[in-house]
Amino acid sequence: MTDKIIEKHQEQQHLDHIIDLVKQRESALTKSIKSAEGEARHLNSHFFDDVKLDYDGYSTAMETAISIHQQQQLLDEREHAWQHSAKQLATVTRLKDKPYFARIDFTEKKGQPETIYIGLGSFADENDHFLIYDWRAPISSIYYDGKLGDVSYQSPAGKITVNMSKKRQFVIEHGKLLDFFDTNESIGDQMLLKTLSEKSGTQMKSIVTTIQREQNKIIRNTAADLLFVQGAAGSGKTSAILQRIAYLLYRYRGNLTSRDVIMFSPNMLFNDYIKNVLPEMGEQNMVQMTYWQYVARRLPRMKVETLFEQFEAAQADSKIDQFKGSLKFFKLLTRYSERLNQQGVAFKSLYFKDPKKPFFSKEQLSEIYYSFNENYHLNNRIEATRTELLKRLNRKLSAEMRKRWVSEYIEGLSKNELTALYDKPDQEFESEAAEEKFLARKIVIKQLQPINHRINHNQFINMRQQYLRFLRAVPQMTDLAKAGISNAAWKHECDRVKEQFAQRQLKMNDVSAYLYLYDLIAGRQMDYEMRYVFIDEIQDYTAFQLAYLKTNFPHAKFTMLGDLNQAIFTRDGSRSLLRQISSLFDPEKTEVVQLTRSYRSTKELTQFTRQILRSGAKIEPFDRPGTKPALWGRTAVAAELTALVQILQANQRQQQTTAIITKDLATAKRVAVALGDRQQHVTLIASANQRLVPGNLVIPAYLAKGLEFDAVVMWGADAQTYARPDEIQLVYTITSRAMYQLDILYTGKKSPLLPTDVSTYVEK
Repeated sequence: MTDKIIEKHQEQQHLDHIIDLVKQRESALTKSIKSAEGEARHLNSHFFDDVKLDYDGYSTAMETAISIHQQQQLLDEREHAWQHSAKQLATVTRLKDKPYFARIDFTEKKGQPETIYIGLGSFADENDHFLIYDWRAPISSIYYDGKLGDVSYQSPAGKITVNMSKKRQFVIEHGKLLDFFDTNESIGDQMLLKTLSEKSGTQMKSIVTTIQREQNKIIRNTAADLLFVQGAAGSGKTSAILQRIAYLLYRYRGNLTSRDVIMFSPNMLFNDYIKNVLPEMGEQNMVQMTYWQYVARRLPRMKVETLFEQFEAAQADSKIDQFKGSLKFFKLLTRYSERLNQQGVAFKSLYFKDPKKPFFSKEQLSEIYYSFNENYHLNNRIEATRTELLKRLNRKLSAEMRKRWVSEYIEGLSKNELTALYDKPDQEFESEAAEEKFLARKIVIKQLQPINHRINHNQFINMRQQYLRFLRAVPQMTDLAKAGISNAAWKHECDRVKEQFAQRQLKMNDVSAYLYLYDLIAGRQMDYEMRYVFIDEIQDYTAFQLAYLKTNFPHAKFTMLGDLNQAIFTRDGSRSLLRQISSLFDPEKTEVVQLTRSYRSTKELTQFTRQILRSGAKIEPFDRPGTKPALWGRTAVAAELTALVQILQANQRQQQTTAIITKDLATAKRVAVALGDRQQHVTLIASANQRLVPGNLVIPAYLAKGLEFDAVVMWGADAQTYARPDEIQLVYTITSRAMYQLDILYTGKKSPLLPTDVSTYVEK
């Protein structure tokens, strides 16, 4: 019998022992929870049985209060015990089939040799001796970071150095040890190959078992105020960030909850894709939304440009869009707001009853606003103006009560409506005049509520006019020619924004600036509670948007991740993104991490896709063999569709899910219909609000961000569809979604953006 067979037998015995203990704990916790639930129900149903209710005197009333408090305490204790047991049960249930995935043997200086096992959660015996350590525990970091020999880790007591003599990785399924590997590396290639060879699914999976050293540094970083992760497609950056959130929730348990963490995702489809990663590790999901949701919720009466509209608009390159998205534009707007302390705030009159005669005219509002001395800043001025307006509103009550419309209003009320105005049904008054005055006051207060609401919600500020005033002032504040913009083009842009306001619409490149200006005038909408902000697909944000988010979460640490090679919306503007946003943070507390190794795709696919990029040589393929990409050139669309059906059928025989990725939504719809006509079942993903479903998909490129598929077909890769140099990132994004198989279809001449090295692909 070989040594490995003997060791495997020993490890299986240890595994069986641990699983037995886990099952025993599961059984005990289940009984404990049922018991606690029963006691809680009993206490609830008999809450007042043992409570002495007596309110005759002070002392007896006090006894009653104490008795109720004691019963409530008892109920709270049972509830706490039940919740604690429920959390423990959730952990042991996760550990039952696969208690751990690694083992490390080490010796502390002047200490005894130790062996520990690492899993998705901690598990201890009745004597609190740890049998499994959580992967996030300080000691577990040496499994991810260190090679055999002396290695250090950071514990609560400080830095500890140990000598590691063994690092073992296990393949366990349903309580059976299938295999194990001993390695000197952080994670051995055998383990990675096995994990990476699994088929893609509709949900992202945790990478806890295969975290690489460079990913572990991202996960456990607690010092940086800005952690910027630039990662190649398939480098595991999003997975690492989700593990980072899980690690932070574990590290700061008791002081940090999932409500203190927010993640901005590229679209709702992606949110659905990653939603199970944290729960798999026993953590609640963080607050999650798209940037569009974040800004659009504050503009319920306006139609904000959607992701689809934004992508369609991005096809027409615009110097103005780049300028509006820059940090310079953000600083211009900040500087403009400082002028408003002296003059220039736009007001709109408030009307009541008479549409021709203002209740508070815009001239009055301006006079009040600028009546406060120079020590007042914008948010102080708006607050003082609101206070003064509410005072004047109260003073107008008496005059309004005597107006004819009030008596006419009373006369027109039904008996029921009139009765509803009284404080009580049998209310009495000294005189008829007193009753009329009472009713008049009630009616006027009610009728003035809309005015009161507008004052309290700053609706006397004319924000649309204010934003237009700012845009028109820009040519006097900066030299637009340096941004490649003529004064005539800028005037046309101002007219476009004015027209959009008339239609209650706003483009994404105006939304952030519009809201930022409002926040400067009316008092910022800051969230001081949020502790960590994560922004994925950073390359599709503008510097302005990121600066705006930083002002909104002033106490938060930021983690930004993405691939500047996949900038679909910002295109070449993404090149200066890191330089611009770094200036917003303390350079001493800024850390940039580069992930250059791609794990998603086979070696052949990565070698092909990296040739699309200018900086492709920096991307390192993982040594996982596969087939070369196939280019299918056809002379007509019908032949292209025939080839597509052929590809789908071949992939199905390999049990691979295929995503057909098109440039835009209109093309995706046409392809889905054409495949349906050919009896090919596919699901069209036409909206970010859809969920990924098993089976073949047709999806536009802008919705495929962050996703991965067994096989990808790039549809319509001809020279006419993909021609502009700034579409390189789009082509790279599409082709880098594939894990095992990539097919590229085109009619006529192929796109010049595709690699020209014939050794990296095959022609069909």
